[in-house]
Amino acid sequence: MAKQRVKFTFPETLVTEPLIYELSKQFQLVTNIRRADVTADRGWVILELEGDMPEIERGLTWIADKGVRVDPVEGDIVEG
Repeated sequence: MAKQRVKFTFPETLVTEPLIYELSKQFQLVTNIRRADVTADRGWVILELEGDMPEIERGLTWIADKGVRVDPVEGDIVEG
């Protein structure tokens, strides 16, 4: 199984949508929230995704197509 850390940035229109849940269900990925900041009009979350690499790639394409900005993250966000 592969692991990848990413940052999702959500626009106001998607802040209340359960997209991380849908991502984990549709693509059989384990999602581990490492850090997040969500308000009524914006939000971002840093996730560790675990699963088969083709599923991670498909999932990231799917969520980007929904309108979420996806950026790679290096290192361990919690530990610095």
